[in-house]
Amino acid sequence: MGNTIMFKPYIRKLLSDYAYPIATIFWTGFSHIPGRIKGTHLLRVPHTRAFYPTVDRSWLVDFWNLEAKWVFVALPMGILLTLLFYYDHNVSSLGAQAKQYPLTKPAGFHWDFFLLGCTCFIGGIIGIPLPNGLVPQAPVHTDSLTEYKDRLITSKETDDRPDAPQLKNNKKIIVADNVAEQRVSHFLMALGLIGTMTGPLLVVLHTMPRALFCGVFFVVGWGSIEGNGIVENALYIARETRFVSPQEPRLTLKKSRIALYIMFQLLGVAFSVAISQTIGALGFPVIIVSLIPLRWIVLPRIFTEHELLVLDAPTADADVVLASMGGRPELPEVRRAREKREQRGESGETGDASGASSASNASGLRSREVYGSRDEQEEMREKEEAEAQQNVQTTLKTGHA
Repeated sequence: MGNTIMFKPYIRKLLSDYAYPIATIFWTGFSHIPGRIKGTHLLRVPHTRAFYPTVDRSWLVDFWNLEAKWVFVALPMGILLTLLFYYDHNVSSLGAQAKQYPLTKPAGFHWDFFLLGCTCFIGGIIGIPLPNGLVPQAPVHTDSLTEYKDRLITSKETDDRPDAPQLKNNKKIIVADNVAEQRVSHFLMALGLIGTMTGPLLVVLHTMPRALFCGVFFVVGWGSIEGNGIVENALYIARETRFVSPQEPRLTLKKSRIALYIMFQLLGVAFSVAISQTIGALGFPVIIVSLIPLRWIVLPRIFTEHELLVLDAPTADADVVLASMGGRPELPEVRRAREKREQRGESGETGDASGASSASNASGLRSREVYGSRDEQEEMREKEEAEAQQNVQTTLKTGHA
């Protein structure tokens, strides 16, 4: 709704911000309409008494009564879950700090991951699901805190006929103006979860059909498909080139190279799904984590620096975000290109990031290597001035060492 031009801006904002609560209330009430609908006896959310586990057990797991051998039996599963959480949580954190969000405060990747370990420990001894990849590390939460503004762009267009008149065209673009960077909303949501364990709210939750949650997951999944890099690149290959915008960075690449990159992505998806359908499904985190050396070691030897900058630009590359990780890292393809240029005595190049791997309004991404002593000093001076204006200090002073 927010991307359309329907209704007034405040109505679009209301519907886009509260679409899920509105749909939840409507369809919950719809399932209780007397007659055939209510007579279908839909499965509803199960509930128990207030502040009590769903199954009949105490809150604290009596692990002290277990034999020592079960610790070693559970150890392999614990290692696999650690691998999954390392990947899943940190990917979610990067997504929450993505370049399209105008963040001004440094991130806390290490502190958040440490907090995840503490909450997982508590969740383990009281027997509740482990909270990886949840608020405040969810990109959808950062998106909900972002204030978007509509802007009108007026342009003049002509067709390919020599005598064709210019036509005035109005276009709406959405700009991320600012982000309400705080931790109050996370705390309130945690309190809200505790509130759902009270008796009255448990009764209310029991009125909700289970199918409603299936619909929510379907909509969320479909949203991720629409903005998926694989889908974006595949659709680009299928498009006729002459109708593609000249500002599209992928125009600088051969479609065969883009197809080769998609093949590696599909192989990763295929292996992950395949192992999840076997008896060794618990080992799928190993497949997921193995994608890291694939991207860091193998792909830079197959694709050039420019190709990877276009197809797989960093998700979060703002200096204010990277401050918590000790500064901007040097990607392997950038390092390889720099070493080759040093051998040939050449200078660096610039690359553009495509819409599938960066914000749609990103105009370019500069290669991160040394261009020479003069350029390096000028770049460092500009960077220090920008950090001073944004009140970004070194890693040790921000407390995210």
